[in-house]
Amino acid sequence: MDAAPDFLIRPARAGEAQLLSALAMRSKAHWGYDAEFLEKVRPLLTFTEADLVSSSVHVLSIEDQELGVYRISGTPPEGELEDLWLDPSLIGRGLGRSLFEHALRRARELRFDSLVIEGEPNAVGFYAAMGAHQIGARRSASGRTLPLLRVMV
Repeated sequence: MDAAPDFLIRPARAGEAQLLSALAMRSKAHWGYDAEFLEKVRPLLTFTEADLVSSSVHVLSIEDQELGVYRISGTPPEGELEDLWLDPSLIGRGLGRSLFEHALRRARELRFDSLVIEGEPNAVGFYAAMGAHQIGARRSASGRTLPLLRVMV
């Protein structure tokens, strides 16, 4: 495994919604979903400029390229980690862990006790390794039933 490159995690900036949406789609496509399914879930993976203001959205950047993103929403004591996406070229290099750990620190700052995660089925192992526990399942807007996890912050 290559060492993780130098990176910065910062709040999302106005004007980045389209770029972050494209990042989420690239990351989702990494799991081998067909084009029809990806188009079906595109609205669920789309960030709006309003999202960047109404939620805690942070971006992982390397050399001024936006290559990771997470979004926390909700009202304490329990929030939701709505998004955590990493460019496929960086998977397996420890940057997903760094992004997740940053999200937990941010959640603590926002006074959340826990975060719920509607998990991408292929990422459940990652979330479990990060300390999340499956608490059930939830019917997604995509029509699938997805694992529901919780992590204490």
